[in-house]
Amino acid sequence: MSQRRTIVVVGASRGLGLALAKEYCARNWHVIATSRGRSEGLDKLRECYPSSLEIETVDIADGSSIRALARRLETVSLDALFVNAGICKANTLTPLEVDEKDFLDMMSTNALGPMRVVEALYYRVAEQGVIAIMSSELGSIVNCTGFWELYSSSKAALNMLMKAFSARHAGESRSLLLIAPGWVRTEMGGEQATLEIAESIPLVVDVVERSAGIPGLRFVNRHGEILPW
Repeated sequence: MSQRRTIVVVGASRGLGLALAKEYCARNWHVIATSRGRSEGLDKLRECYPSSLEIETVDIADGSSIRALARRLETVSLDALFVNAGICKANTLTPLEVDEKDFLDMMSTNALGPMRVVEALYYRVAEQGVIAIMSSELGSIVNCTGFWELYSSSKAALNMLMKAFSARHAGESRSLLLIAPGWVRTEMGGEQATLEIAESIPLVVDVVERSAGIPGLRFVNRHGEILPW
């Protein structure tokens, strides 16, 4: 019997992150799922998959918390890392209207924090493994329509930071993915979103699993189709 694969899912307390943890557990992965504080959703999931799910704590907006997580996982070998954490504030406002703290919170949580996690855990991931971050179609500068412009800018910043990270690690064998899950009905996505979680997350996980052993960075949607930067 082959050894069970291991993944860390960062930002799994609810929504897409919790759905990712559930999907990986259902596929018999060993899942280390993180949340900033206690998550009722993760607690219930662990009751269903007690031998598959571990719960860790990290605040993605706190560099010291990320470094502490990396120390706790320093002996763990990963097949994949999926960073999902993100927030959306003031999505209908313009740069003139937004409160500076709301914008900086989005940049910290959506762009800087995820890349700090990638930096901290990169070498815990197997050389043929996958490092994925949940991005968005809204992070594409080419396809920008002005929708949710402040949130979009945080995802574009995330994409740029991941591109720079990839350039620093050119020639290495790990697969790097920025994945856009589509507009999904969650607390953040809102009721007007076009997809149910079940129409997105299983496809996202399929993309991650197919990407093992394919080196380099790709910006893709839930079907694995390349998106324009």
